[in-house]
Amino acid sequence: MIALLVTLAMLQSPPAAQTQFSGPATDSLRSLILSRIDATPGATVALSYVDLESDERLSINGDTVFHAASTMKVPVMIEVLRRSQSRAFSLDQPILLVNRFHSIVDGSEYSLDRAEDGDSALYAKLGERVTIRELMRRMITLSSNLATNQLIALVDATNVTAMARSLGASRMLVLRGVEDQKAFDRGLINTTTSGDLAALLLAIESGRALSAKSSAVMREILLAQEFNEKIPAGLPPGTRVAHKTGEITAVSHDAAIVYRHRKKPYVLVVLTRGVRQSAESSRLIADLSRIVYAHAAGAGG
Repeated sequence: MIALLVTLAMLQSPPAAQTQFSGPATDSLRSLILSRIDATPGATVALSYVDLESDERLSINGDTVFHAASTMKVPVMIEVLRRSQSRAFSLDQPILLVNRFHSIVDGSEYSLDRAEDGDSALYAKLGERVTIRELMRRMITLSSNLATNQLIALVDATNVTAMARSLGASRMLVLRGVEDQKAFDRGLINTTTSGDLAALLLAIESGRALSAKSSAVMREILLAQEFNEKIPAGLPPGTRVAHKTGEITAVSHDAAIVYRHRKKPYVLVVLTRGVRQSAESSRLIADLSRIVYAHAAGAGG
């Protein structure tokens, strides 16, 4: 209960901007980012940037806790692949698709609203068997809530959190699936920081998270993301971006590995809250992405 109250206090009372940078990170990058954030009234933003070419690092509010929204689907994907890699099940194993889940508060049953899901087409397969591989792909590329809850029921949220913590995501907390209203009403939400998501993406890119084969699967799925109005929108056309977005009311996130020609990629995570218009928060994230890309290119990163 104490931990929950601390988490809620951090979510409700954002601290003043805290910046950490090392190596060749410059004051000009920090200033440009903070200036753009200040131009969006009411926005609270966390940003984590790590350039694997130059080892430049910048963190602005990187330890501030946010509602994870759909970015929590990244650690769910890692845990599914970890279990598959350990032969607990095959990715090609079909499982019965249902729309019945249980609240973590009291075990009562609830269902997902098709109209609120980024992947409404999956509901046409209810009552059929769908492979774990397909569910995992839809969870990331279409942000399918139905697929997410099915996979969390398979691997358990507690295991997802433990795996994330083992990879350096020290504040990430995955408590439950999507649309558990009773849990939400009690403040039981999935949380993350930009630093946590950066740690997970760095573990994926480095191959430290899982085997080379599983790492390749994760990259391929993240590269197939279909919602590209945030970090990718601030990059030159054709730039390869492996990423996962997240969005709920007044919360908008993107966590990405940005690939460059003949150079190592960089990781950029931007978390926002307080902006109620989705188009405005997307523009903010795209602009921050553009600023970081220009800096990385200008710095020779």
